[in-house]
Amino acid sequence: MELTLNQKLSLIQKEFKASKSKFNSFGKYNFRSAEDILEALKPFNEKYKVNFTITEQIEESQFLQFPMLRSTASINDDLDSISATAIVGIDLEQKGMQMPQKFGSASSYAKKYALGNLLLIDDTQDSDAVNKHDKEPVADEKKFLNKNTPEFNKAIEYLKNGGNFEAIQTKYKMQEAVRAELLKVK
Repeated sequence: MELTLNQKLSLIQKEFKASKSKFNSFGKYNFRSAEDILEALKPFNEKYKVNFTITEQIEESQFLQFPMLRSTASINDDLDSISATAIVGIDLEQKGMQMPQKFGSASSYAKKYALGNLLLIDDTQDSDAVNKHDKEPVADEKKFLNKNTPEFNKAIEYLKNGGNFEAIQTKYKMQEAVRAELLKVK
């Protein structure tokens, strides 16, 4: 019996391993890049008769202070396609980088996190996700609100009890998927 794409993806998610081959000498930690993930995926193309693609799109809006890069990672077979998306901001004011580096850096992060979303890669213990590079946080810097966290669950309860979505938005930064999930509650 031929496997469905969902079944193939589930098997790949279970079998998938990508090493953290890159080292950040400033932060003193290892991390995996989008290239590491893509290299580790190649054997699955033949094994499960699938292929992986990544597409990117710049999104600008009068409501955003900077352009956003939407990266979509997809797994495809002859019959179906499954995709996952990540969105990152492009800091055009970043010092010490040429414009191509600013876009390239955003592209690398977006690809890595789109692939991570598709393959269920858990990077919560990854130093790249938590390293402050010896900088103290700015007092008015907002934390990201992420799904399946105590803060996210509190936000859901707050909204169910008649709370104001704008109050949550004032306190946290959030990706579109989190925003959409919270708006469903109202």
